[in-house]
Amino acid sequence: MKIFFIVGARPNFVKLAPVYRKFINYSKFQIKIVHTGQHYDYELDKAFFEDFEIPFINYYLNVGSDSHAKQTAKIMIKLDELFDKDKPDWIFVFGDVNSTIAGSLTAIKKNIKIAHIESGLRSFDLAMPEEINRILTDRISHLHFVSEPSGVQNLINEGIRLNSIHLVGNTMIESLISVLDKVNSRFNKLSEIFNLEEKSYAILTLHRPSNVDNLDTLNSIIENIKEISRHIKIIFPAHPRTYNKIKDLDLANIKLVKPMRYLDFVSLMKFSLFVMTDSGGIQEETTYLKIPCLTLRENTERPITIEKGTNVLVGRDREKLLYYFEKIMNNTFKTGKDIELWDSEVSERILRIFIAEHI
Repeated sequence: MKIFFIVGARPNFVKLAPVYRKFINYSKFQIKIVHTGQHYDYELDKAFFEDFEIPFINYYLNVGSDSHAKQTAKIMIKLDELFDKDKPDWIFVFGDVNSTIAGSLTAIKKNIKIAHIESGLRSFDLAMPEEINRILTDRISHLHFVSEPSGVQNLINEGIRLNSIHLVGNTMIESLISVLDKVNSRFNKLSEIFNLEEKSYAILTLHRPSNVDNLDTLNSIIENIKEISRHIKIIFPAHPRTYNKIKDLDLANIKLVKPMRYLDFVSLMKFSLFVMTDSGGIQEETTYLKIPCLTLRENTERPITIEKGTNVLVGRDREKLLYYFEKIMNNTFKTGKDIELWDSEVSERILRIFIAEHI
């Protein structure tokens, strides 16, 4: 059986790694990785494959950056040609990026079966491009591997066949667990570079178009963060688009840096006091690590990180941000609980289910 794993952006790589390692050792599968090139910066791209010891990519499509429609179309055109040349039986897609929906749409029109890892997540915000990608990918997928219970209920509510839905846990957390024993030595080096001590700093990440595309909105967020930076140092690994917009601003005690390797970022996150972010995956990673997470969004597709984890939504509300910051500094912020199935066996569950039902 020929299976293509289709990836294109940093979150995909992290979700792919444990599944690839598990599937590549099963003798009845021929596994190939297709990298669309949606992310093309070195630190967001090749370095992740090195960090996860994935030896090579079988196909690199090199689509690069563009508008959502043009980027999705470019990926579909190149995948259409690839699927004609090297015919997969299944594709596996990950998360909610443009590569995910482009791969799924191309495959379904060629009667190629689709498995969606991290299926069922919903923010219920159709202004978010990723939400469109999630809904449409799930609608045409044949297998739905779900990371948290809300995803199962969402899929049932949308009329997805019950026997295609499998609550397996979170492959991003499996990847995180796999590298935790490597990050201490990384932190020793980074602490010297940035002059840091454990729990003496915070991390900021911003990349959502709703936060960074409008300069007035971005400046407003940065001004709120600067208020916090008067009390604690903040490390800000910025997406290239964001970095170019704010690199010349006066950022006070915010240390702006270019994108970081996965292992470096995890090491900084693990030893930070708290994280401010608009990333979905970081909400999950901080929940597993039990680090306070202040999410700079009005909604989340990962409600379990709020219900059981260490995440709170603050949006762009300055008062909320400062309120929860004070709770963190006073050590009265919620501590969070362990999440069922967020462990090192997620990819094993996916493999067992796939073999049982389709081999």
